[in-house]
Parts: sequence; C-alpha cells; structure tokens
Amino acid sequence: MLLPDKALLSALLHRYRAWECLADAEPRDPHTRRRRDDLAYTLCVLMGCRTPQEAVAEAEAYLGAARPPSSRSF
Repeated sequence: MLLPDKALLSALLHRYRAWECLADAEPRDPHTRRRRDDLAYTLCVLMGCRTPQEAVAEAEAYLGAARPPSSRSF
C-alpha cells in the first residue's frame, strides 16, 4: 500500500481535529459538519480505513504521534 506524505497527513489530521471541535460546539451548523465530514473522508481514503476513528488512529500511528491509552475506565 502506498503511504501518504507525512507533512500532508499531519496537516489534514490537524485540520480534521479543528473542524471536529467546531462541529462539537455547533452540531447543527451544516457547513461545519460538511467540512468535518469531507476531511474525515479524505483521512479514510488516505489511510485505507472505513471509519474516521480508525483513520485517525492509523494516521497517528503512522506519524508516530499515537496518544498513550487513557487511564479512565468506563
């Protein structure tokens, strides 16, 4: 599988997280949701994943920026 450029992937991941925060703050704004969804789709395609959560995890692992597991228990 071809892997994306790390600088491009890092920028997309940063933009996705920013739009995700905006979508959480304004869940009824269609423009915000559309931008977040477009970036999620792009991450999914680049990382070969079906869900944004999987794509973000794969991107973080590929970039070497995976977060340590949360100590919170559910």
